[in-house]
Amino acid sequence: MEYEKINLNSRMKRILQTTLLTGFMLVTLIQAFAQSEKAEAAIQSIMQSNPVVGLSVAVVKNNKVIYNHSFGFKDVEKQLPLNNQSIFRIASISKSFTTTAIMQLVAEKKIRLDQDISELVGFKVRNPAYPNTIITLKMALSHRSSINDSEGYFSLDAIDPATNPNFAKCYNAYEPDKGYMYCNLNYNLAGSILEKVTGVRFDKYIQQQILQPLGLYGGYNVNALDTQLIAKIYEFNKETQGFTLSTNAYAPRTEEINNYTMGRTTPIFSPTGGMKISANDLAKYMIMHSQLGKYKEGRIIPKKLSQQMQEIISEEEGYGMALETTTKLIAGKTMIGHTGVAYGLYSMLFFEPKEKIGFVVISNGCDTKTINGFNAVLHQTVNSLYDNLIR
Repeated sequence: MEYEKINLNSRMKRILQTTLLTGFMLVTLIQAFAQSEKAEAAIQSIMQSNPVVGLSVAVVKNNKVIYNHSFGFKDVEKQLPLNNQSIFRIASISKSFTTTAIMQLVAEKKIRLDQDISELVGFKVRNPAYPNTIITLKMALSHRSSINDSEGYFSLDAIDPATNPNFAKCYNAYEPDKGYMYCNLNYNLAGSILEKVTGVRFDKYIQQQILQPLGLYGGYNVNALDTQLIAKIYEFNKETQGFTLSTNAYAPRTEEINNYTMGRTTPIFSPTGGMKISANDLAKYMIMHSQLGKYKEGRIIPKKLSQQMQEIISEEEGYGMALETTTKLIAGKTMIGHTGVAYGLYSMLFFEPKEKIGFVVISNGCDTKTINGFNAVLHQTVNSLYDNLIR
């Protein structure tokens, strides 16, 4: 009888614990639902107060995606709504994927950050005003190369002395590493270098070495993606206060790919801005950087190299290597990340590694106003998400 009594008490204890746990979970779920409703109401208010085609957001807390939602349209003409599987061309946030890939090669000792770009790209990359100063890979990744985009960046012909008699215009007047200028050509050069070193086409390398290990859907080659998932991009016109479809945002480049030259025609994939991915998957990628190269049980890049990407190199701009540090996004917070702007799209990825929080916001068309140097719609959205889901 004593055994039966103990057994009964144990059973009652388990039932009580389960009841309490269920009750606690229910309260937690109700609180989470209420927070989500407040966040969504705030974002709807932002969209009503500003011209916006669509917004897709993801929020990270404790290095886990706790919220993912989409608003508005992915196709205005067909009135198709955005959803959480919708993928976007994220513009310059793409640079961090290119740098992550380069860091993998650095880890494998196939290249060095202090290496002369000329050795890697296959033609002379040297500021004519400073012929004895080498331009390193690190300078390119941190926008301190003295290279500019004035001759264009969609082709390496712009900076190759053999193909452009005006190549000298690609360089600024200051010495390499003595100044900062944001430059897309830097990253198209980096993508070409990746191909030269690995012998693998840029888009395929990113797919195999970054996206697949992280379990993410996306890529630089639009031809390899499900077109049903692609969110169309619309450019806002200040004068008409209307939107125009950007037809070139997802140009397939089929002919160029069929006539591809490794290490030369890499810019057609735009290592500087061509990644297509959803907000939810971009948030998972962000978690990897927040955890210094680690995601779940895997590691994409060594901790030391991930730290180098985040370390500020240009103090005034707060820029490292494809990641910048800012205190101007959320009051009282020092955030690390990047923004993107192209064809009317605005994107934002920022995280706070110590607090293990982060935000991804992507709009496929919105007003161009700014707050503290950030797109106003995205700035307001991040702050509303922080206030309602994190604070």
